[in-house]
Amino acid sequence: MAEGYQPKGEYRTINGLRTYITGPETATKAILVIYDIFGFFPQTIQGADLLATSGSQKYRIVMPDFFQGHPADISWFPPRTPEHKKKLADFFHTTAAPPSTLAKIPGCVARATAEIPGIRAWSILGYCWGGKIAVLSSSGGGGGGENENDNENPRFRAAVLCHPAMLDPRDARAVKVPMALLASKDENPQDVEAFGANLTPPHYVETFASQIHGWMAARADLADEQHA
Repeated sequence: MAEGYQPKGEYRTINGLRTYITGPETATKAILVIYDIFGFFPQTIQGADLLATSGSQKYRIVMPDFFQGHPADISWFPPRTPEHKKKLADFFHTTAAPPSTLAKIPGCVARATAEIPGIRAWSILGYCWGGKIAVLSSSGGGGGGENENDNENPRFRAAVLCHPAMLDPRDARAVKVPMALLASKDENPQDVEAFGANLTPPHYVETFASQIHGWMAARADLADEQHA
């Protein structure tokens, strides 16, 4: 977080999860932000505030704490020891296992829509690990559609993946909504290219060759103008 920065949003409990909410109360569009494995990190909180008002279109940003106060330790990444590798692997197979998070998303969106006045449309944005969640949530009914059996009716109108982890080109074939993929130099370029080629809805794919994995979330250096 930039030195002296004060978060502009508030924390509320939505569907049983502590949730950071920011953005103008007059906004009618909302973005569900799925953080990276480091959870409510200061840079990610500041990024949510920036996202809410950075353009002419204003958004309500809703970021639930899916890890419930127990994120990964940023000292584990990149893993430099066998212990770090084991801790990361265990975290991805337990706390960060995608199915447990995906099951919570429809309820979070439904409750937030009911409790935050004015929201009429949702998009989803995922950082790193959250990118995987955003992809799977944009694939037919996996996004929490009004009819969970209707695979043509995802909850989200659009999706964005920022330096996504576990990028699998096969996942792209099931995506039902417009999607942007913003990759860093650290993602596999063949996977990025193949993922984009497999997307059938309107899409945008760009690799930022000067940026590291995580540059828009917890690993951001907001003192560096390229990151901020």
